[in-house]
Amino acid sequence: MSIARGPADLLPMSELLAMSGLEFMLGMLEGRHPGPPIARTMGYRLHQVEAGRAVFRGAPGFGVTNPMGTVHGGWYGTLLDSAMACAVMTSVPRGSVYTTLEYKINILRPIPLGVEIDCIGQTDHVGRSTGVAHGEIRGTADGRLYATGSTTCIIMEITGR
Repeated sequence: MSIARGPADLLPMSELLAMSGLEFMLGMLEGRHPGPPIARTMGYRLHQVEAGRAVFRGAPGFGVTNPMGTVHGGWYGTLLDSAMACAVMTSVPRGSVYTTLEYKINILRPIPLGVEIDCIGQTDHVGRSTGVAHGEIRGTADGRLYATGSTTCIIMEITGR
């Protein structure tokens, strides 16, 4: 996976707008397009992608803990936001972009440090102007459910490019 190291490493907007969201996400999975810079910071990577679905895989390390030494809630939220929003991205047409309007998470139990998880995002609806998706964080070894989430994204057509 290719990780962006600075603004120059990001795909130019003109190139991004020339492909569908699914084409972009597949390029990211195959290493032809840079991955999200936050993935490096948070310790996860794109693992699978298909129309309406995105899976990120990772394991929380000490750097994402709170002062009590447990995984910070922001790690769960960032990972779920990435998977759910990227699931929406797979349905965004050429010439459009998206961003998260709102998301909600429910943490069901703590993830032990170093435990590998999959964060699965799945679309529920994608229209012309909004996309709705849900997600879950599960242990890769045992399928244990650690957190769930839901999101609404806005889809924007970029004109005059």
